[in-house]
Amino acid sequence: MPNGSLSLPARLYLLAWDTNRTEVTGAARLPHLVRAGALTELAQRGLLTDDDGIATPVDMDSLTGDAVLDGLLELVRESRPHRWRTWVTLHARVTFDAVREQLTAEGYLRAEKKRVLGLFPSVDHVLAQAAVVDALRDEARQVLEGPVPVSEISDREAAVVALAAAAELPTLVPGKDRKLHKARVEALTERSGAAAPALRKVVGEVHTALIASLTAVAVAGAD
Repeated sequence: MPNGSLSLPARLYLLAWDTNRTEVTGAARLPHLVRAGALTELAQRGLLTDDDGIATPVDMDSLTGDAVLDGLLELVRESRPHRWRTWVTLHARVTFDAVREQLTAEGYLRAEKKRVLGLFPSVDHVLAQAAVVDALRDEARQVLEGPVPVSEISDREAAVVALAAAAELPTLVPGKDRKLHKARVEALTERSGAAAPALRKVVGEVHTALIASLTAVAVAGAD
């Protein structure tokens, strides 16, 4: 993928942007998707591991150098133990806001001040680099649709697409297309944790937790 230095949560946030309408899609589910991406990357980097279903820091000192990932890692270290499902949702907005501010600072987004009802100051974040998002989406679609064998796809690329599919991200995998790509997505999910059996378990836990949280969001929205 282009802009390979982007973290998984940053890529997932950018992939949610519809560059034709210049608006972010799936806003209600996006904080949980971004958090799932951060948890997956920390697991892939070997900084979070599974201890009988509990998301557990490997040590108390290691850092990634990425402010968003390190912020989540610190939060996990300082909090009482929680299962992966809890971490997908617990304070998820903190990680989401941190990713948005990071992307703004790096020029992918632009912050525009406005006033609500003409009185209350507020800030809108708008996409500043649509071409980057288009390139990310094109690469993600190639991963999703083939023809490259899943075994030749990196665990990071596999994780991005598998998580986006789990969230039914409208810009990549609309709900109506999910069944069409079911087998490929399952293979990509497996590939996301290919580095070790323990990592496969973590990735599976995060994906299951993400789907459960998004189902709850959808039910709440229907009420």
